[in-house]
Amino acid sequence: MKTYAKLTAVIIAAWFLFALSASLLHWFNNDAGRIGGAVAVAALVPVIVFALWFAVSPTFRQFAFSLDPQILTAVQTWRLLGFTFLVSQARGILPAIFALPAGYGDMLIGATATLAAWTLANPGRRYSFIFWQALGITDLVLAVGLGTTARLLSPHSTSMAAMTVLPLSLIPTFLVPLFLILHIICIAQASAWKSAASNATQRQPGRSVPQSITA
Repeated sequence: MKTYAKLTAVIIAAWFLFALSASLLHWFNNDAGRIGGAVAVAALVPVIVFALWFAVSPTFRQFAFSLDPQILTAVQTWRLLGFTFLVSQARGILPAIFALPAGYGDMLIGATATLAAWTLANPGRRYSFIFWQALGITDLVLAVGLGTTARLLSPHSTSMAAMTVLPLSLIPTFLVPLFLILHIICIAQASAWKSAASNATQRQPGRSVPQSITA
């Protein structure tokens, strides 16, 4: 597990440096005033790589399940930075059709992340925990969907070009896929809690299930 921890840290650092370097080199810029294909590729590739790795490698799955769901959930507190979307919209940098739902959605998840981490991340509240994680995914998907279709939905609104240059370009190319991966891991962990709880009940009828089960 220590090897996977080090490898994961290196991958995340390299991923961040790539997103930063690509932004500095203007690889994500789009003169059409919308989020282009380069940003989409940068956002999707990490999620696809994670999903494939998680699916084919039992050892990597074991590592993912060993991560603390409270910490993974608490990391989502960073989404309070969604207020930058609201500030950008107020200054005419981003269109309201994207900035308002994305900003308020991120702030809602960020504001409740610590509460979810310390009160919901246990087998006894796994359904509420999964619901909160799904809500976080929904916010990300909605933001990405509105970001890519903003010019179609509101042709005369402010351009989305600001999301393709620093510092905002780091959000779709690094933070969004990272937050999405953390949500997926937490849901997978919570599903394992359900299975573990069911197995424990079957093996020991009449005994209560422990309040915390390690996946």
